[in-house]
Amino acid sequence: MPDHPSSELQGVFGRPFTEQVAFFRRKLKNLVPTQRWDDIEREAHDSAFMVAGAAKADLLTDLAAAVDKAIAEGRGLEEFRRDFRAIVARNGWTGWTGEGSVRGEAWRVGVIYRTNSYTSYAAGRLAQLKAGNFKFWVYRHGGSLEPRPEHLSWDGLVLPPEHAFWATHYPPSDWGCSCYVVGARSEAGARRLGGDPAKTLPENWRTIDPKTGAPIGIGRGWNYAPGASVSKEVQALAGKVRHWDYAVAKAFMDELPPERADELAQAYRALPSTADDARRYAQRVYEPKPDLPELPPVRTMGRLSQAHAAEIRKGGGFDAEGFDFALALDELAHVRDEHGSAPIERARGQRAITAADFARLPALLNAGLPRFVGMSRGHNQPVFEIVQTIGREEYATRWELWRRRRSLVLLNFFVRTGQRT
Repeated sequence: MPDHPSSELQGVFGRPFTEQVAFFRRKLKNLVPTQRWDDIEREAHDSAFMVAGAAKADLLTDLAAAVDKAIAEGRGLEEFRRDFRAIVARNGWTGWTGEGSVRGEAWRVGVIYRTNSYTSYAAGRLAQLKAGNFKFWVYRHGGSLEPRPEHLSWDGLVLPPEHAFWATHYPPSDWGCSCYVVGARSEAGARRLGGDPAKTLPENWRTIDPKTGAPIGIGRGWNYAPGASVSKEVQALAGKVRHWDYAVAKAFMDELPPERADELAQAYRALPSTADDARRYAQRVYEPKPDLPELPPVRTMGRLSQAHAAEIRKGGGFDAEGFDFALALDELAHVRDEHGSAPIERARGQRAITAADFARLPALLNAGLPRFVGMSRGHNQPVFEIVQTIGREEYATRWELWRRRRSLVLLNFFVRTGQRT
């Protein structure tokens, strides 16, 4: 079970885990257009994604992709903020609460980011707690600088999982609440986790606040346990991914309707952060810095669409359903070594590839379809080409089919200018 983070801005808790992602991606089956934040309430949020005021399908899909990326890849608030701004501009979304001021936008972006990250984290943890058969659950306060008195008073409570308290008070219990629950197999274990087995609930813990319609200390619409209504399904989904893999774009996406998976993949590649990912990944290969953390061996560029997979099947008879596009370190080093020299590339009627060129890959993948060009010399694997003309330049990419990883990995990348020297 993941430890609770010390900072809410360390990615989406910094360490996404399978149950958390499984819970959120299950919600993506049902994107609900709404006008107000309370158009859906309580347990309905376990099975639906919504952003108050986002009523258009394209807008909602783009927002879902941005939130999904933040959760599944552990991305920080500032990166999500940039994606949010691009989505608002691309969709012409106006009239949203917070629009028109720096403070208003910061508040709205923070609400979307934190609410989805906290609830998905809590729901994933709940699935783990139930699967773990713990004898006790321990309520822990999240350490807010301005704590709610009731939430602080519950810190350290040690109760059995079946206690009625958890049905209405399992956190988060209000906007911005970062409280959490841990499991223990004994009273001694509960103490080690910060629990106090001697602590008792206040007599008024069930009393309803007439202003909120929820127990005192619980926000309106928050008197439920996030994820409880779908906990068994989340456990079953998480069981399919026993070892967390780099390919977060693929995990659980097979559970979605194919059209929805396509829309989300397209939206994922349209995010500014995805273009930045490709550029930064290439930059680290082009300019290695030993003092920086080691790069992951593979970087996803999002799931293939049905149209991509159909072209691969038509061109060579190969099955690529559920595969993703990806960058790999050794292959990027090959691009750098083979196409990074300006004099050599000019002699070929091409120009040198730079790390900045990799930022164009997500848009190229959204716009183009793969064409089978033969088998690779080194691995004897199918190779497909996707080409796009931008201005007076022709961007040519070649992708090798990696069956075991279920990926199309960038094998080569060059830009034709048509001018030789």
